[in-house]
Amino acid sequence: MRFVPKEPDYELSPYTGLTRQHWIDAAQYILDGIFQHVKDLDAPVLVPRYEDRITYPNAETPKWKERAEIFEGLARSFFIAAPLIENVPGAKAGGILLREYYKKQVLEACTPGSVNYVLSYDDLEHPEREDSLLNTYQQTVETCALVICLWVSRKVIWDTYTQAEKKVILDFIEGYALHETVPHNWRLFNMLDLAFLHMNGRPMDEEIMRHHAAMILRYYAGDGWYRDGHAFDYYSVWAFQMYAPLWCVWYGYEKEPYLAAKFEEYSNQFMENYPAMFDRDGWVNMWGRSGLYRNAATSAFTSNFLLRKNTADPGLGRRISSGALMQFLGRDDVMYEGAPALGFYRPFLPMIQPYSCAESPLWLGKAFLCLHLPADHPFWTEKEKNGAWEKMEKGETWETVLNGPGLCFSNHGDNGTTELRTAKVIRRQDDDRGMCGYAKLAYSTKYPWEAFTGKGCEAQMYMIQEEEGGKLHKPNALLWQGQKDRVLYRRCFFNYTSEMERHWLHCVELADFPVEEGLIRVDQLRTYRGGLKVTLGSYGFPDMGEVSVKYIEKEGAKAVILKGRDSQGREKQMAMTVFAAWENLELTESRETNADAENSIVICARLTREKLYGYEPSVMISQVITRESFREFTEKEIFSIRNISYADPQDCGGYGPVEIEMQNGRKITVDYSEAEGNLYI
Repeated sequence: MRFVPKEPDYELSPYTGLTRQHWIDAAQYILDGIFQHVKDLDAPVLVPRYEDRITYPNAETPKWKERAEIFEGLARSFFIAAPLIENVPGAKAGGILLREYYKKQVLEACTPGSVNYVLSYDDLEHPEREDSLLNTYQQTVETCALVICLWVSRKVIWDTYTQAEKKVILDFIEGYALHETVPHNWRLFNMLDLAFLHMNGRPMDEEIMRHHAAMILRYYAGDGWYRDGHAFDYYSVWAFQMYAPLWCVWYGYEKEPYLAAKFEEYSNQFMENYPAMFDRDGWVNMWGRSGLYRNAATSAFTSNFLLRKNTADPGLGRRISSGALMQFLGRDDVMYEGAPALGFYRPFLPMIQPYSCAESPLWLGKAFLCLHLPADHPFWTEKEKNGAWEKMEKGETWETVLNGPGLCFSNHGDNGTTELRTAKVIRRQDDDRGMCGYAKLAYSTKYPWEAFTGKGCEAQMYMIQEEEGGKLHKPNALLWQGQKDRVLYRRCFFNYTSEMERHWLHCVELADFPVEEGLIRVDQLRTYRGGLKVTLGSYGFPDMGEVSVKYIEKEGAKAVILKGRDSQGREKQMAMTVFAAWENLELTESRETNADAENSIVICARLTREKLYGYEPSVMISQVITRESFREFTEKEIFSIRNISYADPQDCGGYGPVEIEMQNGRKITVDYSEAEGNLYI
């Protein structure tokens, strides 16, 4: 059952109707579902699971990690419960007084010998382990959630512990704070643990704190974004941009003013571009790893407001946060037996990582930290506004290009969708999940990424297959060049490995630009052998059993138009057009590869390259447009290109720029000549 806001206020919140009270109600709604499975004050937060092969605990899970699941359930549900308890001290769920439950369970989690003890760092330490460079454990992640929630609910819970009880909890936290951590965003967990100890009078090693904070700053890439490992993803949001401001408030402003000033500066830079990542409805784009954290992607707004100098727009921040909240809670399929499912919407295993358990999705509770902002804070009192979406003219697309993280957001005014194009991506050749999460050519807020169908054509990906032997070349690397004259340039490598010389790798020079409701691709194929089949897929289209399919042609260009509804009954249309090089369009039907619907369809463009050396058409021109209604696409929208001019007399595009003239008279020049010397990873 979905969450239905009672008595929405469209004066204060003209876009969503949600107020602070509705957020309190939403927190209660989630906790009511979770606590269906908590029988009494002594029971841990463990929710039903429908999968036991990818997520933990499973047959290969060590005993110590089984305790981590208990800690995840406790700490992550506390993200939702702590601000609720702060605002409603008498709140109950499942008939259990929440403040009593969390007070008891936090202490038990930290107390050796208790039933729900989650093990101290010393209990877990195994230096002889050979499967890890460091002795790092999931419990470190959850200690950070714990200290944040104890801080939020301190008047109701933390301040009510005896000094002896506080000592037990602080000793437990200190064990993780001072020991090994994963050397990326996890450093922030240790930093907040140390800061919490400092706030509670514990002596601490300031050099350890300074080292962690200085190293976090080294991950900064520009435009407010931090690199997390190889990639850029939402960890820049719900880790770096959420935790760093808290650290400033707890410790940095007082003890490390230079570092705190940098974190503050970067948070404010982030707020300049981050709203453009959401669509007109405030929806989150499914992208990167840990997508099951869903609207935790809005938590950075709250953290920015905690800074001494903050620049986030309160009305816009609340509009996006509330829109993202209802993107998920407004559906019937997000909850599995009362708790958020392992998926983006419905249960969806292709996106799940092995480090998750059934309780991991409760990290979305970070979004509820906005309830820690007082009722008179501008975040709650200012009228909702919708930023750039309020200013767009018909037919306009606004773009935000971030060279630091290699991201481009395209906000389409006509259909309200935001498309993300990204690069600076390298995944293993066998990492299908990682390629889907990071290496798609584009991501749409209204069309969550489609997993590998295994049928030779994949959504928003080029695939290259050898006719002899059937070897498949997957697009596992995207390099960034940047935008010039509104054309975004990138390069896609297939089966990339640093051990292989570049000339033995197939690649596509990517060049794309926006049209009113989508993108046009003018991509150049570069292969080192013949006997190849090349495919390109549209977005995955939900198939609820009543999808209409229409094939049309005009002057050599071909198009397929799909019309149907998504799993929530919303009207949807998609059209894919091929203008040059492509030989045909067909449909690929799939099952359990779409995050929204059980069945889905991908429109697929295909071409072959038989010759080893042959001067053939190499510029593949295509378009995908989408519409959130049944209003028919016009012929000019489907066949939006009037004329294509090549530099070579053979009209193959093997060298020189390509000139595109649109039906509306706009002219675009695509020139790949600067690619080789301007690629970034």
